[in-house]
Amino acid sequence: IRFQLIFVKAGWVRVVYEDQGDPFVMHVGDAVLQPPEIRHRVLESSDHLEVIEIGCPAEHETIADWTTDLPTSQRRPDRDFGGQRFVRHVAAEATWAPWRIEGWDCRDTGIGAATDGLAGVRVARATAATTSVAPAIAHETEFAQLVVLAGSVRFSTDEVTAELTAGDSVAIPGGTRYRLTEVSADCELLDVTLPATFDVAVA
Repeated sequence: IRFQLIFVKAGWVRVVYEDQGDPFVMHVGDAVLQPPEIRHRVLESSDHLEVIEIGCPAEHETIADWTTDLPTSQRRPDRDFGGQRFVRHVAAEATWAPWRIEGWDCRDTGIGAATDGLAGVRVARATAATTSVAPAIAHETEFAQLVVLAGSVRFSTDEVTAELTAGDSVAIPGGTRYRLTEVSADCELLDVTLPATFDVAVA
């Protein structure tokens, strides 16, 4: 697999990963990068667990390995799996910085660094409710997806306008001009892009 993100949207889940130490619990807002061929196991979960999984390619082979005991005896956080490192992002420990759109902050999961720039994953939040007309932006990304985690926002391109609320998502083709307006004060977005960094043009 080229890229695989697991992000907890609701509930909790206890998991264990090859060479990454003891089992741990992922809570709402936490994320992991599952690099290629890492052994892993889901041990238990809360009722009504919801995760967002974004993988590339969309269909990929999954193999059951009955020979590897987890947790493994070694802890190797910097181990290379097909050019990527495992990432565990804990929302409660994250720091915030400006996002690519004015009026928003974001917390970076560290997946960009762990994939050597292949993919980036951030959670963006509105710094205040706004109904102002935001400038349109565009970026030449291979893949870009926004998932609304909370609140609401209006997403518009030159051809399409959509009112998005929690659970909605939109894929943005490279080079598409778009803007975010009518943003609720509690709006949060999961922002996934390939590559991790790119130029943003105000159009």
